[in-house]
Amino acid sequence: MKGRPKVAVIDGYIDDPAALGVPPYISPMIRAVAGAARDAGADVEYVTVDMIRNGHPLPDADVSVVLSGNTVPGKYLRSMPMSLKELKELSPKLSGWKMIGGSSAFAPESQKFDFRIHRDLAASLYDGMVGKEVGERLRTLDEWNRWMLLGADIVKKHQDFPEPLMVEIESYRGCHRWASGGCSFCIEPSKGRPLMREPEDILAEAARLKDLGVRNIRVGGQTCIVSYGAEDLESGCPRPNPPKVRRLFEGLRGMGFDNLCVDNANPAVIARYPEEAEEVIGILADCCTSGNVLALGLGSADPAVEEANNLNSTAESVMEAVRLINRVGGERGETGLPKILPGLNIICGLDGETSETYKMDLALLERIRDEGLLVRRINIRQVIGSRRPFDVKVNEKRFRKFKETVREEIDHPMLERLVPIGTVLRGVYAEIHDGNITFGRQPGSYPLLVGIPYKVDLDRSYDVYVTEWGFRSVTGVTYPFEINRMPMSSLASLPGIGKKRAAAIAAARPFGSLEDLGKVVEDPRVVEGLRGIVTFN
Repeated sequence: MKGRPKVAVIDGYIDDPAALGVPPYISPMIRAVAGAARDAGADVEYVTVDMIRNGHPLPDADVSVVLSGNTVPGKYLRSMPMSLKELKELSPKLSGWKMIGGSSAFAPESQKFDFRIHRDLAASLYDGMVGKEVGERLRTLDEWNRWMLLGADIVKKHQDFPEPLMVEIESYRGCHRWASGGCSFCIEPSKGRPLMREPEDILAEAARLKDLGVRNIRVGGQTCIVSYGAEDLESGCPRPNPPKVRRLFEGLRGMGFDNLCVDNANPAVIARYPEEAEEVIGILADCCTSGNVLALGLGSADPAVEEANNLNSTAESVMEAVRLINRVGGERGETGLPKILPGLNIICGLDGETSETYKMDLALLERIRDEGLLVRRINIRQVIGSRRPFDVKVNEKRFRKFKETVREEIDHPMLERLVPIGTVLRGVYAEIHDGNITFGRQPGSYPLLVGIPYKVDLDRSYDVYVTEWGFRSVTGVTYPFEINRMPMSSLASLPGIGKKRAAAIAAARPFGSLEDLGKVVEDPRVVEGLRGIVTFN
């Protein structure tokens, strides 16, 4: 290319097992793309699909790059990945030569793009811009570290910057089980032998982001954070390296981010090396923000499914990992939640699955519940054949019944133990109104959905006093609840109050004490239930 070209980087959002990119998260891949373009001598304009939806014009560029697709479909609160229909409508409007990456590159709707990249969009873009053949390769370690610094500042263009944006930083790529092919459904083994970034390189990226004004970071992109820094890369189940984990996370903690969280862990590693794993998880519990989640890849508790799909873990290794994480991370932290808890990923539709598989999965979850252990998140999804097709046709009725049973019999009682009524959740960021309800979340990897049954101002944080539970969410009131100042619409949401008493309270304000309030409420049990919630300033 002659002169100084312009690259339009369009973030259609990705949602992958090892990388979150749907707001309030921003994917590291999109920053790598921007960095690669700049490394090749280009100017970069960054826009998100939400900006386009809201009328932002498409940039006029020499190269248009789109990153889009979710390999782990989920429910989203206020932003959605670019749909295939949107992609089809967008592609003819893009200028210059066109590239697409992410899982949408596999879709028929992307056929009008000049290049459909299935591995590393940043590396392919760089090659094309410096005059090399555009092929499929992975970036080198030097490129990786350089591009993350060069592309860091696009975070300031994201509509969620600085709050509640959660910026993901990758620690390594690939899977320690790559030589055996790894789990049948996972794309990480296709990235080959693990490539580790050094703590100093990750800390340099984090420092750059902090200087730009980023407040919340997530160390992700890896299959197992407990294995970060491990040296026996060929073993399939590496021994953890606590000193290297400590260098990284004590360094990150020292930078003073508002929120620091992580993601995936391998239960087989935790079960095989309990002493080293306990030290690593202790480091994470001490250095990260409380409410952290280590997502464990169970896949299935059925031994036949485990064998047929070369799965990573057994039901027993998962039990050992869940026990250890609860023991080390179960203490309640400053956010109101335990410091670090396990999550579980269950996948339906894998080879070898039968009706008995669901019974085994449920039996494992019942063991965890009945032992009094906590699992912060149970993710149940159907397999997507990203590497190869799967022959099992999921019985939709059985699948729905299984999910409903887990939500009712496992999730709900665990949630009651996780956040007892009276728990104060600190720093809940109010994101949307749905009717008269305000929904918000604490920053984190898999934050708990919090409903406030009245409208409060959006785009700011509140402390919330939990008053009741849903299956996977909680309801609460802003805390402290200043009863002499709060609008009447909010009074009825207080435990035991309702509309009639709310009207009486509004008419009799102001109150000087709980005793004064009791004269209007006329129910000692209700009044006592308000102790610790309401204030009289």
